Amino acid sequence: MIKKIFAIIVIIFISCENSKVNSENIFRYNEYSNISSLDPVFSSTLRNIWPCNQIFNGLVRMDNNLNVVPDIAETWTVSADKKTYSFKLKNGIYFHESEFFENGQSRNVNAYDFEYSFNRLIDSDVASPGAWVMNNVESFEAINDSIFEIHLDNEFNSFLEILTMKYCSVVPKEVVQSLGNSFSKKPIGTGPFKFKRWDENIKLVLVKNENYHEFDKSGKRLPYLDAISTRFIPDKKSEFMEFLSGNLDFISSPENTIIDQIFNFDGNLNENLKDEYSLSKSPYLNTEYIGFNTSTNLEKDILLRKAINYAIDREKMMKFLRKNIGYPAVSGLVPNGLNNDFYSDRYFKNTELANKYLDEYKKINNIDNISLDLTTDAQYLDILEFIQSELKSFGIDLKINITPPSILRQGKATGKFNIFRASWIADYANPENYFSLFYSKNHTPYGPNYTFFRNEEYDKLYEQTLSLKKKDDLNKIYKKLEEIINEFSPIIPLYYDMSVRLKQKNIFGLTNNPLNILDLKTVYKKK
Repeated sequence: MIKKIFAIIVIIFISCENSKVNSENIFRYNEYSNISSLDPVFSSTLRNIWPCNQIFNGLVRMDNNLNVVPDIAETWTVSADKKTYSFKLKNGIYFHESEFFENGQSRNVNAYDFEYSFNRLIDSDVASPGAWVMNNVESFEAINDSIFEIHLDNEFNSFLEILTMKYCSVVPKEVVQSLGNSFSKKPIGTGPFKFKRWDENIKLVLVKNENYHEFDKSGKRLPYLDAISTRFIPDKKSEFMEFLSGNLDFISSPENTIIDQIFNFDGNLNENLKDEYSLSKSPYLNTEYIGFNTSTNLEKDILLRKAINYAIDREKMMKFLRKNIGYPAVSGLVPNGLNNDFYSDRYFKNTELANKYLDEYKKINNIDNISLDLTTDAQYLDILEFIQSELKSFGIDLKINITPPSILRQGKATGKFNIFRASWIADYANPENYFSLFYSKNHTPYGPNYTFFRNEEYDKLYEQTLSLKKKDDLNKIYKKLEEIINEFSPIIPLYYDMSVRLKQKNIFGLTNNPLNILDLKTVYKKK
């Protein structure tokens, strides 16, 4: 009955959609989890990264094909020992207007701004969650106004990719020092859009930067849009209804409770929506998994963890719960798009193997009944209830404990939870970023090793990936690392995510990318 009522509402909203879409050149989207800061040094989540990507620029950026390309840097060189990076900056790039500049308007960006911005990133008083990106940096300095140099402690293949992160954006010293903590509420950057207004929990407004430095192929200055309006509707269902009514221009990654209303079993738009809206999908570098705290039971429970990995039908889970929006995580930790050269079916349902490992585990530990507690937030309850059902058929009682996302994050970092749901969204597009999750020196709270996994062979192999050049050699090591993770099973890989964007028909130029970054400088609307 509920579905029928919902369908009627959908039809009503669709029928009047065209009459409600605004004709103004403003792009409207919703951030249901709210935004905590507009300061790039706190851009640790997509909710903060998306607006920061409109406001700020760095030395380099990542394009949609995962290539590192120039941003404020015009060119760069790398020394023979691969430890010194020298960046030549573009001329004529200006900060957004601010009363705190000497002339009360704006000024040109220079290399000393990057020196200040990087010092601020690692300042313990600022306490940026992105300070780790400078862990392998020995020093950095502005040689003059247009040359900026970075010196590494050790050669590191992924360093340029790291510099594409929003943490590494340039900010103006005089504005930051004048505003103090308020800079996160009134940011000044160099990006295609500049800050206008932020009514917390209600709306954020960014407006076109008329002096933005990029042009399209025809010579027209970017961006095309006049403004961006971001709302903060906390409920995904309400967000969807606002989209259907024409009050939002796009929605991203609709939650599981409403995907039945949007997608068919092939992951395409339902018939009643396809004529009204446009859908774009692409692989998203995000792996969803269940993690185990292995600090005290790495060897003891290895048989149990392996049994669970063989007890779950990931294909079935994706088909019926996710409408094939995503991919079963059968290869391991590294998601599709990065694992093509060392892909292998390692995680699949095999009742015989699951029972074999389970029987061995019970015999060694002299137990008959197995009861486990898993902690998660509410968003993934349906996935975990499916796993709960799968494990029940093998005699494993899985209890699901729901906790707020903030408590889940804190508990993972401190080792409070023995079993927990987690995900890893790539910081940068390199398999090394995923394998860093199991490097022993990255144990939390100083790194992303939430499972507290420790293995000497794994560490030695991982360290080799930081400087190896040949792709074939790297892929051989990546394959070995996946095999070690599979052998000890500190995680249960579930699925690789997909970037899904549903937009109004009058929106053009909005593309997907594997990092799910929102880039609006080439987006435009037709009336």
